Amino acid sequence: MQSLPIFVRLRNRTVILLGEGEAADAKRRILERAGADIVGEDGAAALAIVALEDDAAAEAAVERLKARGILVNAVDRPSLCDFTLPAIVDRDPVIVAIGTGGASAGMAKALRQRFEQLLPARLGAIARRLRDKRGDIKAKWPDGAARRHAIDAAFDEGGALDPLVPHGPRDVDHWLDGDDGDAAGRHDQLEIVQLRSADPHDLTIGEMLLLGRADRLYLAPGVPQAISNRARADAQRITAAELPDDPGPGLSVFVTVTPVE
Repeated sequence: MQSLPIFVRLRNRTVILLGEGEAADAKRRILERAGADIVGEDGAAALAIVALEDDAAAEAAVERLKARGILVNAVDRPSLCDFTLPAIVDRDPVIVAIGTGGASAGMAKALRQRFEQLLPARLGAIARRLRDKRGDIKAKWPDGAARRHAIDAAFDEGGALDPLVPHGPRDVDHWLDGDDGDAAGRHDQLEIVQLRSADPHDLTIGEMLLLGRADRLYLAPGVPQAISNRARADAQRITAAELPDDPGPGLSVFVTVTPVE
């Protein structure tokens, strides 16, 4: 990745905005939606957006701001940017941010429009209900691995809380009140993913789901990092030349580049 996507809380924090016109107005609106206090160049801030039309003036402003240790976004000048502002799908508190590193704002816009159609309007309400029920969820599944697997099953395609299907907050309550059965378990499960290439885009949807849910990855020699990067960041990664005899509790995935006999 050329950039690390992060979400920054800006409410009641100052952000410098320089410029006038359509581009500056667009940035002002998004900053106001995030609750930022917008100030001029002399203000004290950690972030700044430069939306000046004149190239020389914009470059000079960026240089001055960076000299103060401020992270800068220069509109339509990706080579000058410390950070970029993504296209946003807002289902507060669920936020989907789409960035292209400044390569194509048009592509980011097109993807945002597609996701707007895909994501139900009440997705944020579901997220808020899950936040309110966090204590109940922990009480029902006190074991962390079991809790994670139960949540994964609920969010599966066709699951009780499938995020691409319209739901209401009461569906969270029904899920909690229901019999979790074996859906929360998946303990002591070992799956095998045999790679067809070093390109993670060649993974099937099922293989991607396994990597995303794995508690640990057993990585055979030759498995590229680009593949292991598709797993959860907190999943344990273990180098292994062959299938483990005792993979451990939860979901383990053995990733190999050669057939397993």
